[in-house]
Amino acid sequence: MPDSAAAPVILGSTGPFPHSVLAERHPAIIRQVRDAFPYGPEQHRALDALLHNCTEGVIEPLPGDASGWRDWGLDTYAGRSWFDVPWLWSESYFYRRLLDAVGYFGPGPWQGIDPFRPFKLAELDAKETDEELAALDDLGGDPDQALLHGSLWGNRADLGFRLSAESGEAVSALVADDSADLWRLLRGGTLCLVADNAGRELVPDLLLIAHLLDTGRIADAVLHIKPYPYYVSDATTADVLDALRRLTAAPGAAAGYGRILWSALSDGRLTVRAHPFSCAPLPYTEMPGDLRAEFASAALTIFKGDLNYRRLVGDRLWPPTTPFAEVTAWFPGPVAALRTLKSDVITGLAADTEAALDAAEGQRWRTAGTHALIQVNAGTSAAT
Repeated sequence: MPDSAAAPVILGSTGPFPHSVLAERHPAIIRQVRDAFPYGPEQHRALDALLHNCTEGVIEPLPGDASGWRDWGLDTYAGRSWFDVPWLWSESYFYRRLLDAVGYFGPGPWQGIDPFRPFKLAELDAKETDEELAALDDLGGDPDQALLHGSLWGNRADLGFRLSAESGEAVSALVADDSADLWRLLRGGTLCLVADNAGRELVPDLLLIAHLLDTGRIADAVLHIKPYPYYVSDATTADVLDALRRLTAAPGAAAGYGRILWSALSDGRLTVRAHPFSCAPLPYTEMPGDLRAEFASAALTIFKGDLNYRRLVGDRLWPPTTPFAEVTAWFPGPVAALRTLKSDVITGLAADTEAALDAAEGQRWRTAGTHALIQVNAGTSAAT
């Protein structure tokens, strides 16, 4: 592992981007959630209190046992400003507090009601999703790369579905591309895919899994999702079922992929996991032994999205040229990251790539979502 002392942990006060998330994005989310359902006075009071607390208050204890949070640092950070603790921690804590405010954990009539569900369904049922699914009917000669890029770009999948490895904007927007190494690792065995967002990002993730199962590149797959709503759009079991419904009801090739997934779920070739650590405010270096053992047994584990990347490499200000293989050397098996860049954390860049990006865009390329990466650490499988 490289020296983490040279890469400070990102706090809520570390630069304009984390600060804007805590000071601007989180209050906006509270207001959107407040209007998404006809919550009663109790929920309104709790949401208003959270709005004040997250911008002007300090970290407070959670109600009930808040399963795991004391072990995840709550006692350490209680009483401190939201801006003075690790940004990854304060973001996760915000979403846990938001669920408490709307009564998600109950008891009561709002128990188990996803406050983000209206936004997820609106995206999943949008006309753009129809266009993206229709593109499956004409993937061209390289469905491997088209579906990989669809999964990579998430809700820009309308672009990714149409691209091969040799052409187009999506390929030129990659700051790192280890896709050849990724395909070499997919030669049977188990794929673990740690999902990120629901809706129009989860659909291409499921399409990639269906394709890999159907072509025999993997024997089985484990889809890791969240046990409860998290970060507005992160995928839960209900979101997987909604996406599967969308596929099976679609015309053309999309329905065929849906049937593959339905069959794989039914016979056990595809399983869904919702491990509690998926919502932990910690990097994956601190994951429990059962999760470590599962990843160790996989032919490849793919971490999707920006948040999972931050948790995989550590939410730190690494020098961008720090090798991805070094910051993931601790991982118990082969690991890959498919990520659209939406935060300051980055590793594994060539020096000339970093220089060109900085010259063209300043620091905006790190957070704008206009660039992406495919990074692989083959680990012990490199020699097989």
